[in-house]
Amino acid sequence: MMDWDKLRVFHAVAEAGSLTHAGEVLNLSQSAVSRQISALEESLGVPLFHRHARGLMLTEQGDQLYQTAKEIFTKLAMAEAMLVEGRETPKGPLKVTTTVAFGSQWLTPRLKSFLDLYPDIALTLLLDDDDLDLSMREADVAIRMSPERQPDLIQRHLTTISTSLYAAPGYLKEHGLPESIEDLANHRLVVYGEDGHPPFPDVNWLLRLANAAGAARHTLTINDTNGIFRALEDGLGIGSLPDYIVPEDGSLIRVLTQVDGPKVPAYFLYPEELRHSKRIAVLRDFLLKQVEA
Repeated sequence: MMDWDKLRVFHAVAEAGSLTHAGEVLNLSQSAVSRQISALEESLGVPLFHRHARGLMLTEQGDQLYQTAKEIFTKLAMAEAMLVEGRETPKGPLKVTTTVAFGSQWLTPRLKSFLDLYPDIALTLLLDDDDLDLSMREADVAIRMSPERQPDLIQRHLTTISTSLYAAPGYLKEHGLPESIEDLANHRLVVYGEDGHPPFPDVNWLLRLANAAGAARHTLTINDTNGIFRALEDGLGIGSLPDYIVPEDGSLIRVLTQVDGPKVPAYFLYPEELRHSKRIAVLRDFLLKQVEA
């Protein structure tokens, strides 16, 4: 079995590029570092460094060992950070990504309460209908509207979002109230369209139903849920919205109440390597309480 002390010295030398600089990092003499590297090379039976006047360069075998050692020490450092975090009050940076509509309309209004509870967490909210790569640490947490198939991500069902058809009172007064899908042939439809990354599967369910009934007459395509909301509020037509985005002030009225839109599950996701992060745990538990309220 490989000696961990020698591996630690090797990793430091590979990072520093010289015995002298590695010795300064490890608080060892240059000769002690050199002996450890020579002993490791002898035990493995392969040279790990090319030695030349300007310093050290990894051999092919040395580079293979360095890549493995780098991954090991990165994970050890992360594990140490998680253990320390577990003993302390949640604090530090936390990047959360979700869709533009859900983030701006549902999540953001709840963040004051969260930050009042955990003032030492520095929260960053990244709103994007395209999925950021959690495995590349573009974000720590994602709230997504479709199940994740990556095996290295942990997912927890957060809530289920209902979608319905809406229009402004002024529009309905001018164009009449539809009583069936077929009646949509006499109305303007505002739809998400095919461009861009849809915030959830079957986002164009209204257009699909209207096409099936021979009633498609969409007038406006907006690849943003907030944009569709504003267009409907301004009386541009009938469109589909998640129910959470619609205020209770009567500015929009649900139409074709016998027609239910897709039920969209929302999932709370984070990388397996952050399983023990207290910052993520308190955010997850906070949001679960919010959806139960």
